[in-house]
Order: sequence, then structure tokens, then C-alpha cells
Amino acid sequence: MTRSWLTGPTPTRKLPRDRIEERILNLLGSQNMCVLATTGADGPLATPVRFYAHEFTVMFTASPKSPKMRNLAADPRVSIGVFAPLVGLASSRGAQLFGTARVLEPGDPDRERYWPSFRWENEHAERGRSLAEPPADSLVVVEPERIVYTEHWLRRDGYAPRQFWRRSA
Repeated sequence: MTRSWLTGPTPTRKLPRDRIEERILNLLGSQNMCVLATTGADGPLATPVRFYAHEFTVMFTASPKSPKMRNLAADPRVSIGVFAPLVGLASSRGAQLFGTARVLEPGDPDRERYWPSFRWENEHAERGRSLAEPPADSLVVVEPERIVYTEHWLRRDGYAPRQFWRRSA
């Protein structure tokens, strides 16, 4: 046994709000891939997506004709899974975000709030596009209403490995 603190009953103690927020922001700021879950006429769709975070908001661009965008047009409610690489139970760390996706087109005044956090230059460089011209793609933003955060390392300090956050605390 390498981590005795993983044995025994699972703690139920909640982290203070500021500490859970810090952990969630750390996860969102240190990862760039998520799984976006949408629902459409053909049922559920889980899509790997490269994302960027602006505080608790997750954002990405997508082709308007993609299945995920068709699904979002029909039902903008989403679930997003973000996780860190796993090397064992003790390293398990991730979050499920639940919210409503908004599609912000170029010229939408709300877009300016998020755009500085979107690192479009990386993708443009990969595609050989000019860095002088920002993309005109739709920007999808999801401001989660609630987040379920999981981190088994919290057990070591007597906290529940699953913590719950709501936008309106």
C-alpha cells in the first residue's frame, strides 16, 4: 500500500469556496482539451474539443456545420468534462461543468469580454494562416452554472474527493 490515506471511509468534509474555486481555476488553466457533451436528433454526442478558459468560462470555436454546432442550435444545454492525465487513483483530478452554450459571432459585444483569453494565434500558426488576421469563426462560450470537481488527493487532508460548486453560492 503506497497511500494509506486512500483506505477507510471516504471523507465528506467540504472545501471552503475560495479553495475549491482555486482548484477549479488551476485545472481549467492547466488543461486545453475537454469532452463536450451535447444532445441532438440522433441522441447524445461527446466530442473532444480544444478549449481555452476565461475564469470559469470554457470557450472554443467550431465549424457552423459541425454536428456539435447543429446540436447546440437545437439544445444549448451542455456538459463538459475536463481532466488531468491519470497515473493512478491518487492523481485523479477532473471536473464536470454544466451550463448553457452561447454562440458569439464576430461583432457581438459580449465576444470582447472573452476574446483576450482565446489563444487563436497557436491554431493560426498550425494552419499557416496570417497572425495579422484574427479568426472570424463563431466563438462558443459556456459559463457553468454548476461544477462537480473531483480530486482524490483531497482525501489526504480529510476532504471529500468530490466537491460541488454553484455559480450562485
